[in-house]
Amino acid sequence: MRNLNSFYLKDKYQFEVIFFCVKVTAIMNIEWSDRIKNLPPYLFAEIDAKKDALLAKGVDVIDLGVGDPDIPTPIRIINALHQSSLNPDNHRYPSYAGMMSFRDEVATWYKKRFDVSLEGKKNVIALIGSKEGVAHAPLAFINPGDIALVPDPGYPVYSVATEFAGGTPYTMPLLESNGFMPDLDIIPEDVLKKTKIMFLNYPNNPTSAFATDEFFKKAIDFASRNNILICHDAAYTEVYFDEKPKSFLEYDGAIDVGIEFHSLSKTFSMTGWRLGHVAGNESAVAAIGKIKTNIDSGAFQAVQEAGIEALRNYRDELQDRINIYKKRSQLLSLGLQSIGIEVYEPKGTFYVWFKNPNGILSKDFANSLLEDAGIVMTPGTGFGEYGEGYTRASVTLNDKRLEEAVERIKKLTI
Repeated sequence: MRNLNSFYLKDKYQFEVIFFCVKVTAIMNIEWSDRIKNLPPYLFAEIDAKKDALLAKGVDVIDLGVGDPDIPTPIRIINALHQSSLNPDNHRYPSYAGMMSFRDEVATWYKKRFDVSLEGKKNVIALIGSKEGVAHAPLAFINPGDIALVPDPGYPVYSVATEFAGGTPYTMPLLESNGFMPDLDIIPEDVLKKTKIMFLNYPNNPTSAFATDEFFKKAIDFASRNNILICHDAAYTEVYFDEKPKSFLEYDGAIDVGIEFHSLSKTFSMTGWRLGHVAGNESAVAAIGKIKTNIDSGAFQAVQEAGIEALRNYRDELQDRINIYKKRSQLLSLGLQSIGIEVYEPKGTFYVWFKNPNGILSKDFANSLLEDAGIVMTPGTGFGEYGEGYTRASVTLNDKRLEEAVERIKKLTI
């Protein structure tokens, strides 16, 4: 009986504690930090919320918003993951910097693909997708008050990550008149004195533009003279149509002033697998590695071993994927042009960047597409103020859906 009473008293005490916690929680004010309170909603999360609301109403939504490949991951990579996942050693904590076998394979891939010589141990670190590395870069190089040069329009993470690190993003306009490459000559001297890093991204998201040899050479000289680290986001180098993109690291002096982020997501249709790498300057790569050791525990080793299979035989199925994206890009581009919309001809990526019809504002056009036509596209202003007047469409749906999207746009009254 005493044991039963003890249990009752203990249980009663637990109930009172739970009740107290619930009561306190109900009146407690959970205050967000300023860094997220002042943060605008993440572009694609906001679009997803609107899309989900329409889907709940039974609307047939054509989603050309997020660049998420619909082509399945090659079966050889899936099989490699399956075999690796059966190894119990892979179920334990992985290396923070990535398996040496994966890092060495990245270095081998760089040599095969770009004729760039790297050492896996010194020049490469595995990432949990390239977004993770891009987001951590400012933490490694930016102090409060420092500046990061960011392209506009550009991937929103460049600016957000800079602000999270206490730095200030400084906009480099990407204008169509300049081939969507920044004019480095117009950046003020007082800005350059505080600048620590510069983000570049070619082939470019959202514009699909390629950088010229002249631009990369000028950027390397510019970075060297001003003691600025170049952080080149090269996630789309393997999605090209005619001209084969170069790695930033191919150019003389690049490894002295920069690093390059790559993702297996776009190349091998592995967006959900979360695997990428950063390569380049030894000291800069080590700095990102130091951030990672304090923030995450590395990528799942079975995924890294599947990544080795992907990179080792990277040419397999690659041309088939390129042909599909090229056909789709042409289909959508020609369809939009047929109704009087001006399209920037894509040389690669799986995005089509075009001018809004009749000068309509980007957000208004995106809302009209979604609400009146059931089409998700990304407003140019989601990538920065210089994206105003443009819209980005992703061609990660089949031909039939792209044709249907064009037909729906034809019926819009704008």
